[in-house]
Amino acid sequence: MTYFPMYLKDYPNMHSMFPFHLSLNQIDNGYPAHRHDYLEFSYVISGYGSEAINGIHHPMRPGTFTFLLPYQIHELFTDPGESLVLYNCMFSMDLLMETGSKLEMEELLTDSDELSAFVQLGDEDHQRIKLLMEETILEYKANEPKKSSLLKAKLTEILIRFDRFRRLEQQISQIDTHERDTPPAKIRKNPRWPIIHHIQRSYQEPLMLADLSRIFALSMSRISECIKETTGQTFVQYLNDLRIRHACSLLISTEMSVSEIAYEVGYGSYKTFSKLFRDQKGIVPTIYRKQKMASEQ
Repeated sequence: MTYFPMYLKDYPNMHSMFPFHLSLNQIDNGYPAHRHDYLEFSYVISGYGSEAINGIHHPMRPGTFTFLLPYQIHELFTDPGESLVLYNCMFSMDLLMETGSKLEMEELLTDSDELSAFVQLGDEDHQRIKLLMEETILEYKANEPKKSSLLKAKLTEILIRFDRFRRLEQQISQIDTHERDTPPAKIRKNPRWPIIHHIQRSYQEPLMLADLSRIFALSMSRISECIKETTGQTFVQYLNDLRIRHACSLLISTEMSVSEIAYEVGYGSYKTFSKLFRDQKGIVPTIYRKQKMASEQ
């Protein structure tokens, strides 16, 4: 039986026009195994420990940058007598898809299964990224004009710099392997992440298992297995979860009608959307909107 650890579904600002949250945290006694369906990166400022991503461990110390994909199982450990002080940033994949360099951002996500999920920066690079993080959190806490545009630009820069660091490390590793006359191990591509990423990019469109089977040249049963192994949900459950989450955000942050939102998130029928929304949230979309609006006043 597949083990699914603690599932984190929410973070501050998740249901907003700019689903992004950045904080500086201190971890004294590690953090238990968990997974989530949003993107996250962490950056260590001080302290020593380690972390495990899908069962693979690596040390953590000042300058460790980690980039987590949705549904990866993640666990933190602190060394005896140590505390880890690190930035944590949680954000929606939609923020990357909205940038002008959309193809580059998709490549960042798609290639992540073959590249390291973390890098260890040296002193000079560490200070550079640390300064960028300080600037970003100051902007996040402020309330200046065009705040979201500047935060999106800083997020893009941070992730691109991380990607450059890890690709450089990969090149150096390949050179070292070649010089030892040892053939590099062939990387076996895992189809799970490309499938999950495709669904997250395309859930607003009509999407069926048969479409994924054709795109990834895998049987529908194999596609179903990949989704279940990764998310703990069936394809239909996962698709509805993504759509309802998006609908919740639109209900709170826009003045779109419920019917417009139903079509926007991928449902061809208002009746179907309303039923699925009620099944998942316990109330109909109109009541959900009124309650959320009232709580924010």
